[in-house]
Amino acid sequence: DAGACWAVIANRWRLILFGLYPFEEQWRSAVACLVVLAVAVLSCLPPFWRATRILPLWLGGFALFYLFMSGGLFGLVPIFPQQWGGLALTVFIFSSVVVLGMPLAVMLALLRRSNLPWIARTTGLVIDTIRGLPLLVIMFACAVVLPFVVPDWAQGDKLSRVILGFAFFFACYQAEILRGGMQAIPPGQEQAAKALGLHYRSRITRIVLPQAFRNALPATINQFVITFKETSLVVIIGFFDVLGSGEAAFGSAEWQFAHKEVHVVIAAIFFVIAFSLSRFGAFLERRLDKNSEKELSR
Repeated sequence: DAGACWAVIANRWRLILFGLYPFEEQWRSAVACLVVLAVAVLSCLPPFWRATRILPLWLGGFALFYLFMSGGLFGLVPIFPQQWGGLALTVFIFSSVVVLGMPLAVMLALLRRSNLPWIARTTGLVIDTIRGLPLLVIMFACAVVLPFVVPDWAQGDKLSRVILGFAFFFACYQAEILRGGMQAIPPGQEQAAKALGLHYRSRITRIVLPQAFRNALPATINQFVITFKETSLVVIIGFFDVLGSGEAAFGSAEWQFAHKEVHVVIAAIFFVIAFSLSRFGAFLERRLDKNSEKELSR
């Protein structure tokens, strides 16, 4: 009745941000999140808007993030994924899904537009089947059912299985987005490239994909935002992401009354990241529009 009590945030912020990560090693979780933030900032700079630069940046940042979180090298104490949690786990799941899912989405989109009917139809059936399933069902299947149908050496840990299933789900949606971007390209461009003698790889990498990504940019950014918000579903299958860690923060009898304050802070975290992604997408659209105007004026 006296108003909000923000003491729960002051006392439990470590649990919200770092979850079950060992207290003495929580600086590593913080550094890992800063690495992802640095990669995101660098990705906004035009000099990195080339495949030869952006891909090494993303892969290098992801590898550095994983090194700090898992340890085992350079004197860092090994921390198993079961001990990860909080904001770092949310960022790790989102980054893993995008890094793994985007190349798979490109492959699925290209296979679906194949000239061989059996390849195109089979790929379309797979994509439509996965898109017709709820993400939570796929997560449960990967976490619980998959260990019963694959050999022990191929099981991996539960977090890896969930990320792979999530990435495939993301790839199927993103493949349709990219396919829409490809269909917006005038067919005469690819025909002209064939007439000039360009082989398939050059036509795809130099003509089709750059324009497809450009045409599909708004929908792609929207898919990124949706994917980031859907990472909170992992709390249902036993992972302490930022939402699960937040619920644990007010789980004790001492702080049970402060659940609203914790949820407000978690909502603010999701809003800041999702809003930043959407603003970055708007910035890219304006930048690409200006470049188009310059090219047309020449």
